[in-house]
Parts: sequence; structure tokens; C-alpha cells
Amino acid sequence: MRPIGIDLFAGAGGLSLGFEQAGFDVVAAVEIDPVHCAVHKFNFPRTAIIPRSVTGLSAKEIRIAAGIGGKEVDCVFGGAPCQGFSLIGQRVLDDPRNKLVLEFVRIVAELRARTFVFENVKGLTLGRHKSFLKELVEAFDDVGYDVRLPWQVLNAGNFGTPQFRERLILFGCRKGETLPDYPTAQTNLSARKNHIDGLENGPTCEDALDDLPDADRFKSLLGSDTVKTSKFGRPSKYAAELRGLSNDSWHFGYVRRWDATVLTSSARTEHTDISRRRFADTEPGNVEPISRFYKLSPTGVSNTLRAGTDGARGAFTSPRPIHYRFDRCITVREMARLHGFPDWFRFNITKWHGARQIGNSVPPPMARAVAAEVMKALGAAPSKPLESIDLGDAKLLSMDLSNAARYFDVDTPPSRRDKKSGNKKRKQIEIEEERIAGQVAHG
Repeated sequence: MRPIGIDLFAGAGGLSLGFEQAGFDVVAAVEIDPVHCAVHKFNFPRTAIIPRSVTGLSAKEIRIAAGIGGKEVDCVFGGAPCQGFSLIGQRVLDDPRNKLVLEFVRIVAELRARTFVFENVKGLTLGRHKSFLKELVEAFDDVGYDVRLPWQVLNAGNFGTPQFRERLILFGCRKGETLPDYPTAQTNLSARKNHIDGLENGPTCEDALDDLPDADRFKSLLGSDTVKTSKFGRPSKYAAELRGLSNDSWHFGYVRRWDATVLTSSARTEHTDISRRRFADTEPGNVEPISRFYKLSPTGVSNTLRAGTDGARGAFTSPRPIHYRFDRCITVREMARLHGFPDWFRFNITKWHGARQIGNSVPPPMARAVAAEVMKALGAAPSKPLESIDLGDAKLLSMDLSNAARYFDVDTPPSRRDKKSGNKKRKQIEIEEERIAGQVAHG
């Protein structure tokens, strides 16, 4: 039997995919943003989507939604939003802004999960933020859980991903269970970051993107994010896995039935001629001085892909890097390749939501390495499923916040409501991204 996992703060599902590929059945995903819920439902049609905040959510409600009854939960994983510090003299976890972290602790304990994985930003390990982690370890101890110490910050670039991306990973287990160990680096990030050639050092930007056809060749991608084409190039080992062409493409996850001849998540961005000239004049591995966008190096790795902001915070789009070959910003699909998402995995059709979903997610290859260590600690042997499954309804990918909220029969989250000013700003970004490039870089 495959171990059972539950994803809290699930987003589009980077952690869910990594855990599935490591051999887990992810039976439930909790996410407050309806747009993310829709994308998660499309890619994980068998996972119960719980479209609400974790605040007040009971273990019983999760078990009912997931249909697992009294079965043991093997791992709860997720990354709760948190501030990390508050007023002098006040316990960090007592700060109302950090209540979601305590909700994570509570749900882990209520479910009596055998293990947990808490992921977050590297900043929590620095300066005054360290007090947050100390209190978090104490909070887990109070409810009967041990934490693997010292904690570690992992870089996705050391786990087969062509991107510099650091994340804090905190392992824990119920007292009496075995604590997972941290995974050992699988590839050499520093060699690629310094543009040293060699596939043995792990995939580069060129390995990730070179087989993808140029989105600018397809006029239809000005009004759509998909196009059927035979113009894929010869893939690298890394790209072949993401295209589903290698024996190990699916790892221990469920094979999805999909059309590999369709290029998805590739809506074009209309740049001005002036911007294109600036992009072309920028040397790979450098920052374009006006937009402050990083230009990818074919033999190096991407900078950290960021999420941008939601409507309540100005609707700034993700500052997508410049392609190393083409004088344009990379597409959402190209972002996904740099993040380690396979080509069957799709995102919201808009560049704004799609880039945000990638920028907020944990790269699946790193999540898979983390989950594999949990699997070992559980004493379980991963197994490949014998069946393949269909993806969800493609209409889920085109839902905006209002439509998605209606679909899941929930209210639009107050902090996520699209304000008129935010919508206007987003529209400007979609039409002519470089006009607000300075704002984007500092947003």
C-alpha cells in the first residue's frame, strides 16, 4: 500500500507532485485560493480539494473529505505563510500574523500524522527570525513531535533543477517514530552557476529549454496559451524526462494520459521593439539595466523564479527572466521547465496567474528528494502504480478568481479580491510588460 500524504497550503501542487512521484498517495490538498484549487484539481483529479483556510479546519473534516476514515496519515506537508518575528519581548508564535503556523502544528497533531515536512523561506534561519524556529520546535515538542536538528536550507539547484532556489526544510515525526534524514545533494549547482559545461553537473537552462519551439513563431499564442505543433527539438536527458519520453519520467507517480503534441502554458508577451533591442543587447548571465530582468545563460542556471503579487498587493506580475536566445521574456511553460514541472502539468491560462503559481511552488524534483527521505523513515518501499489516469476538465485552467470561487462554492478570500486598480495594472502588464518593468523589479 502507498503511504498517505496530506498537503496544507497546497498552491498549484509542487509538493504534492514531488510526494506523489516519491510513492505517496496525496489524498487531500487544502488551499484557500480558488484559482490554485482549480489548477490542483486539474492536475490531481483524484485528490480531494478542500478550498478553505486551515484556520479551524478539523482533522475529522479532512478525513471525511479525503475518504480515508480512520487510516493512519503518514505525512502532512506544506509551507505556512509567516512573519517570523514580532515586537520585542513578545513570543513570535503569539503574533496573530503567525497563527497559520500554529494551525499547521495543530492539524499535524490532530491527524496524529507519523511525520511532517514544514517548508519555508531561508530568511527564517537568519537573525531574529531564528527565534521563530526555536519556538516552532518547542510547539511541536509540546504536541508530541520531534524535529530533525539542526535544520537545513536546501537548494533546488542541487536536486536536478536548473534554478538557484533556497528553501528551509524542517522534518519532524511523532515521538517514537523515525526522524527522516536530509537528502544528499544530487547535482553540482556551483558548477552550473559558474557556467562550467558538463551534464554530470546537472541540467542547465539550455538543457531545460532548447527543445521547446519559440512561442513567437505562433500567432495563435497571442490569444491562447496552447498550440498543436510538431516543432519540438531534440530533447536533453532532462527535457526528455519532463516530456514523458524516458522510462523514469513518471518515477513512482501516476501516469497521466495527455497529448504530447500540444505546447501548453505558452501565451506570448508583446514587447516593444525598443525592449527587444535592449534584451538582445544584454549578455547572457547579466541583468538588463532598464527592466532589471535577468538574462538566462545557456550553460548556467536560472535565478530564483518569483511569484509576483496578488490583486490586493498591486497585481505585479512575476519578473520573468529573458530567454538566452530569443529577445523576449520566457513563457510560463519555460518557467515550468526551469522549475522541474513536467509538460503534462498545466497552469492557469493567464501569464499572471500561471507565473504566480510556479513562483509560489516548491520545485517537484527537490520535493521528490525530500519525500523519498520521508519514505525511508517510514520503512516503506515505493511502488509504481499499475493504472494511468486522465487529467481534469481543461475549463478549470481558465477560471478567474470569481469563477473559481463559484465553482467551489466559496467566498472570494478578502485578501485575494481583485481590486479595480489591481486589475488595471495587471492588464497593462499583460499587454506591455516592460512599461512597468521598474515597478515589477522592486515589487
